[in-house]
Formats: sequence, C-alpha cells, structure tokens
Amino acid sequence: MGDAVSTTKAKKSARRDGAAAAVAAATGTVASLPQSAAAPSPFTPIADYAFLSDCHTGALVAPDGTIDWLCVPRFDSPSVFGSLLDRGAGAFRLGPFGINVPSGRHYEPGTNTLVTTWKTPAGWAEVRDALTMGPRRGEDTITPHTRPPTDEDADHVLLRTFRCIDGDVEADLVCEPGFEYGRVLADWTLSADRHRADATGAGQTMRLQTDMLLGVEANHVRARHVLREGEEVFVALSWDDQAPVPTTVEEANAQLKATTRFWRHWLSRARIPDHEFRALIQRSALAIKGLTYMPTGATVAALTTSLPETPGGERNWDYRFTWIRDSTFTLQALHYLDLDWEADEFMQFIADLERNDDGGLQIMYGIDGRRDLTEELREDLSGYAGARPVRTGNGAFGQRQNDVFGAALDSVLLHTRRSQRLPRRLWPLIQAQAECAKAAWRQPDQGIWEARGKPQHYVSSKLMCWVAMDRASKLANIRGEGTLADEWSGVAAEIKADILEHGVDERGVLVQHYETESLDASTLLAAIFGFLPGDDERMRASVLAIADELTEHGFVLRYRTDETDDGLSGKEGTFVICSFWLVSALAIIGEMQRARDLITRLAKVASPLLLYAEEFDADTGRHLGNFPQAFSHLALVEAAGRIILEERIEELGG
Repeated sequence: MGDAVSTTKAKKSARRDGAAAAVAAATGTVASLPQSAAAPSPFTPIADYAFLSDCHTGALVAPDGTIDWLCVPRFDSPSVFGSLLDRGAGAFRLGPFGINVPSGRHYEPGTNTLVTTWKTPAGWAEVRDALTMGPRRGEDTITPHTRPPTDEDADHVLLRTFRCIDGDVEADLVCEPGFEYGRVLADWTLSADRHRADATGAGQTMRLQTDMLLGVEANHVRARHVLREGEEVFVALSWDDQAPVPTTVEEANAQLKATTRFWRHWLSRARIPDHEFRALIQRSALAIKGLTYMPTGATVAALTTSLPETPGGERNWDYRFTWIRDSTFTLQALHYLDLDWEADEFMQFIADLERNDDGGLQIMYGIDGRRDLTEELREDLSGYAGARPVRTGNGAFGQRQNDVFGAALDSVLLHTRRSQRLPRRLWPLIQAQAECAKAAWRQPDQGIWEARGKPQHYVSSKLMCWVAMDRASKLANIRGEGTLADEWSGVAAEIKADILEHGVDERGVLVQHYETESLDASTLLAAIFGFLPGDDERMRASVLAIADELTEHGFVLRYRTDETDDGLSGKEGTFVICSFWLVSALAIIGEMQRARDLITRLAKVASPLLLYAEEFDADTGRHLGNFPQAFSHLALVEAAGRIILEERIEELGG
C-alpha cells in the first residue's frame, strides 16, 4: 500500500519472497510443497479478526487496529477496505504509532463492539470500534427496508475512539479506501479546519470526521496526536450524507452507548442457558444477528468472499448471499434462542422470494431477493495469502440441488409449530416445493456441497427430498388436506425405501452417492432430521463410520477430496458445521460421552473472540474459509442445545 498500515508487513513479505526465490534458484526447483495454513504471511490469520456489524454491513478488524474488510452500504456491496484480499485494496488503521500487537482484545459484554487495549513504552491506551446503531431517523434511503422497520436501525457510521488510560500515547490514524475492491483509489477533499475529509471514487462518497487534525497524503488521510492520561479522541467514517456523524468525543461516546444499549436489549430477549457453553451460545447469537440483513430479514452465509478453504488454493467462494438450505438451521437456532421476531422475519423473506418456472426455489438468493448472482473473477486481486482466484458472485446459484425443497419445508414446519399457525401465504410455497421434490427426487444433482463435477445420485439430496415430502405431509394435515397428506406421505415412503436399497453399503452405512462406497458428512442429516431412529443399527453404523473414518484429529471432513469428483483440486480443512453435526448425531444415537468430548474440543478451537470460520485445519490449528460463518454458529447452537437438553434430562433422573 505504500503507507504506515502495511509497510512493515510488505518488507517482511518481500524478504520471505526473496529468500524463497534464492532457494529456488540455487536448487533449480520450481515446484513447492502445498502451502500450510500456518505459513508465514503478511496476511492476518483468519481467526484473529474481530467482527463488527450494524445488520446492514460488517467489518473485520485485525489485531493491529486495521479495518481490513468493509463493504458499503451493505454486505454484498464492493469493498472499500479490501486488504483482506489484497494488501493494496484499502485499509483503515487506528492505534498507537509504531505498535502493532495489542495487549488484549474483547467484545464489550453482550455487544458487537470491540475493545482493544494497548501497552506502549510510555503508557496505555484503549480503542473502541463499532458500526453504530441508534434510534430510527426516518426512512432509510440508502438501504431501503422491505420488512417493517424497528425502533432502532443502523446509523451507517463506523465509529472509533482512542483513549489514553495511563501515561501518554501517540494515536496514529491512516485511512486509505480502495473503492470497487481496490480498483479506484480515493480523491480526498479536506475541510478548512482539517477535522473533516471527504473521499470520492467509483461514484461513492464517504466522510471522515474527527477531532484530530487531518492531512492528505496522496490517496490516504493521516493524523497523529499525543494523548495524555484521561484524554480521548474519535474518528467516524460515514457513507450516508444523512448519517448522524458525531462532531465531539462526547457525541461519539453517546453514539457508542446507544449501540451498546441496542445489542444488550436485543440479547436480553434471547434464551441463553446457564451452562458452561453459555459464552459460546451468546457469541453465536450475536454473530447470527450480526449476519442478518435487517432491511429484508435475510441472513448472509458469511461476511466475506474468497477466503480459501485450501491454503493458497482455488476453493474460494463468495458467501455474502442467502442459502435456502440454511433456512431450517436458521429457524432451529432462532427458535431455540426464543428469537421469534428474527425467525418470522426470515420466514417472510423466504415467502417473498421469486421462484423458478416450476415453482421451486433457487438454492440461493441475494440478500435483497435477487436471483442473478453471476460469478466473476477479480484477476486484479492477489487473494488472501495468494489464494486465487478471487470471486464475486456465486455460479452455484444456477445448479440443481434437490436438497433445497426439504430445507424450505422443514423450516416452514418448524415455524408453523412454534407460531401455532400456518399463514395462508405459505401454502402455495408448500405445495410448489412438495411437487418439485416429488418430480425431482429420482434425478441426479450437484449435492449439498455444490460439487462442480458431474451430477450424481447423492444420498443427502434424496434424504432432503424425503424431508420435503414428510414435512409437506405433516403441513397438509395441519391444514386439513388429508388426501394430499396421504399422497405426499406415500412418496416419502418410496424415497426412503430407495435410499435404503441403493444408498447403504454392505456394512449398513449410508454412503455419499449411489455409485460409491465413500463417506460423506452430509449423511449425518439422516439423524438430525429423523430419517431413521437413533437406535436403528444402520443409523448407528453410519454415524460411527463418519466419526471413525471421516475425521482428522477428531474433526470431521465433508468428504475425502481424493475420492470425490467435485471439479476442483487440492485438499481442504475439516468443516466446522460437520463436526457440530456429528455432536448432534452422536447424542441422537446415545453416544453422549463422545458427543460431549467433541463439543468440548470444538469449543477450544474457537477463535480468541469465540468466532468460527467455515473450516478448521486440524494439522495447524488455523481457521480456513469465509469468516465468520453463520452455518458454523447455527450448528453450534443446535448441537449445544442437544447436549444441554440431555444433561437436564439426566439431572431430572432420566
């Protein structure tokens, strides 16, 4: 980047690259070993990031105080700070000058506000970071709502305060946006009093307001100021010309206080059990809420795009969209936590979605409900630690994945039972998904993992078609449609018989698809969705086979990449969601001690701030894939809920 944010890291990277080139030249070697997740890199380890959110967009904060990822005005917009994917794609640092490693970081309890403490040679400082929330100020024109607005909403402000708590500390501010994923650097206009600067580029304008004196250096703004004990400064970045931008540190702290009040009031409505997993469940609830797009009720799968599933590899996807398969896990988690408003908002989002010509839902949608998620490669970006390509959009939106029908109908049944009503507007959706599953279940598809190889008769897809017909039958009975209920129940029985005939190996274990004996973690859903009872020998054999044969250091792989035609090269890490599924499945078959042991191990590999990426590299202990991953946290809540329920039953004497 050529500024103070990245100079040191760039020099270290250059030295490493130079050393590697020298070794290659001396030995005459060209090929190298696969990159390790723990390889030295100027890129921050994924698990070391803090997550900020205002339920419209989110930011990632590195330990050195740099915002490495922020898209505005919403989750799926192009990044304005994108150094997560290229060290020259924009960054925003606030921290002590010359100090990069903080003494401690934590969330303000019950919030998504980050507090970072710094020790310098001359003193101590504390930085607070938040995407602020506050009372509604009228209609939001920058990210319009389709759901009924609540009393509080996003301010469209990233607010940071710096306070000296002992001695004296020099605050260092460097802000260098890179609009359109770093393609367009900012043109700055500085106010006469040097407390405000406007950055423009790619048709966007952002305003930086602070009580420090600013200076413009090329395409970035800088400020340095020595604070003594008790002194405090602020900096606010906004992308809405109507945003309530503070002009004094007192106004800044009032805005942070309002943000704290929002998150704590919201969390007070959640049911968080008094249990050793309380902190994990609470942070998961805040992460799930933070990944919710308030204007529509949609939930993004993750905040980021193209964080690699394989170090330095090509398994890099854009997850800033809503997957229908997540719907049932989202509803399970939200209802378990008593967050019924969010559950209803998400259900209404699903009901509003435009469907395919046959009435079926796509596997995924934009957070505004759009259907076209055309995938593009960003060749101008180096990728996280060299992992390319960088993708925006997701080509899987056009795939055939037969599991979508079951996920949608299971979520409708969950919501119907919880709310004790079946809204009229959902019945056409139910009928359409049931008929689509009925027509599609015999056909091969790409499977739950969106394999880019040839279509197969994936067992998990057949299983989810069984879920679709089983739930549709139950919903028809609730509505009083007895004839339809019987018809759909009959189709469910036919699907189950087909799976048990063609999708089970000689050991009685459910396999990945009909043409293989390879294992796949998605068959754990057979236990979670009640396809077979927990005491069925085939169910028990399937769960134990995955636990014993599809794991690395006890953590679960999706599948063996050398046994699966997924259209990609390279190995991948263990999947966090699959490991939590295994916790649930072990509990269901009565292996409570193994379930408790695994969830305890999973708790220990959470990030320092109790967040999870998509994958965990069991060899190095590093997180891989997009971050934070909603699916991982949703599965955590479900698995922890099962463990806690079993423990409560044991306490009551069985």
